[in-house]
Amino acid sequence: MQRRTKRKGIVRMSGRRAGVIEETDDGFRFTYDTGYLADLDSFPVSLTLPLRAEPYCSPHLFSYFYGMLAEGSLEQLQCRKLRIDPEDVFARLLQTTGGDVIGCVNVEPAEA
Repeated sequence: MQRRTKRKGIVRMSGRRAGVIEETDDGFRFTYDTGYLADLDSFPVSLTLPLRAEPYCSPHLFSYFYGMLAEGSLEQLQCRKLRIDPEDVFARLLQTTGGDVIGCVNVEPAEA
């Protein structure tokens, strides 16, 4: 069985690199960058993801990141225009939340 190449995204908060979100064999992992954690002015990305050095792991996309995704007709338009499988929530996250989004958090694809 051939495995799909795992994808990663850089999570930025107010333009500062806060961490990395990535696919794993078991789901998803979010890890804060050590430099972000060392800065006393840093805030958590979400109340459900408080600042800590240990990675967060989940079999599903974390609720906070899932909440950043469009729904309804805008979701359908994005998927059609960007040729994204609507079931591939991680592709949607990487391709639609890197620019002008509501709030101070955005996610951009990491370089391979």
